[in-house]
This record gives sequence, C-alpha cells and structure tokens, in this order.
Amino acid sequence: MIGSPNHDTPTNSEIVYGTAFSGQNRCPYYGLSQDRVATLEQDWVLLEPDMRPLAHTVPAERRWIELSDGRVTVYGVCPPDQFQRCRIEHRLTCPQQVLPDLWPRGEREASGAAERPGTAASAS
Repeated sequence: MIGSPNHDTPTNSEIVYGTAFSGQNRCPYYGLSQDRVATLEQDWVLLEPDMRPLAHTVPAERRWIELSDGRVTVYGVCPPDQFQRCRIEHRLTCPQQVLPDLWPRGEREASGAAERPGTAASAS
C-alpha cells in the first residue's frame, strides 16, 4: 500500500526506503499500472497511464494538467480550451474502487445534463 489511505502522499518509510519516487507503480487493489506523479503542492497523485482525454469531458476538479517540469496540477478552468488534454486519477478507472459522484447536482445542472434524456437528473 502506498502512502496515506487515499494513496496520494508518501509515508516516512516510503521516503526512507526509496519507494516514494515518481514512476510506474502497480495498483494495490487490482494490479494495474499507474503513474505516480508529483503535484505543484509537493504531494503525489496516482494517474492513469497513457490516458489523456479532452479536458472538457472531465469534471473540473478531476482534470490534472501536465506542466513542463513533469509535475501536474488540477485544472479547474471552466470551460477549458476545447483542445486541452488532461490526465485523470487511476482510482477513477480502477474496477476495484468505488467511483465518486463525478457530476454533483450543481455541476450537472450547469453543464446541461439535467435536460438531456437518459441522464440521472432527467429521470427524477
């Protein structure tokens, strides 16, 4: 298990034993590859490797943008440039972890999801 319960921050033992470096790791839940990347906040985040969706298709607080020095930061600009790519956390794609509500009610309504047929908001 890597870092804190949400696996974002290395523990002291990980730093001492040299396992707190960025690079590829294996998911402790499912064994899939994940990229451990430093953030601007001097933390770590586990990102899905080789997946860079268009930023406007990902909720603002879930968009990780790669910076020129290799670190990442959350990109909460709304709406993002239509061609901007982002990265997403591995836990959002892991079949063994519970998926959080990606479009809370306020965001759903702002994005127009409440008016689209077949969405959870239109069914209520």
